[in-house]
Amino acid sequence: MPIFFNKVERGLPADPSAPKQWYPVLKSTGLVREREVAKLLADETTLNPKEAEMAVSQLLKVVTNLLLNGNTVQLGNLGSFRLTANTEGSATEAEVSAAKIKKLNVRFSESEELKEAIKKATFKDAASLSSK
Repeated sequence: MPIFFNKVERGLPADPSAPKQWYPVLKSTGLVREREVAKLLADETTLNPKEAEMAVSQLLKVVTNLLLNGNTVQLGNLGSFRLTANTEGSATEAEVSAAKIKKLNVRFSESEELKEAIKKATFKDAASLSSK
């Protein structure tokens, strides 16, 4: 199945006087919620749908706790999650404190296997969705 994209004209924020250019921007074809992920997981395993739903729910809880304890979490051939931070600089080492941490971010790094799988993606103009 292809990944759809829209055609979007954008300027450069760093240089508003530069001419705008057109870019392909990926389009989501839908939101898949936890319950549907669990159903799909159950179809691929020996878990029943309720067990799969509980496993997905608990995975979120476990990964969150591990991240909040400073761990990087690797999930097999999917990839790994880690926290990064937006911080404010200080003139001296003595001025560095937790108060300089402004925002935490969750970063995902895909595994080599996932990178290879994604390289096989095909793309299609999203305008073709409305022409059916």
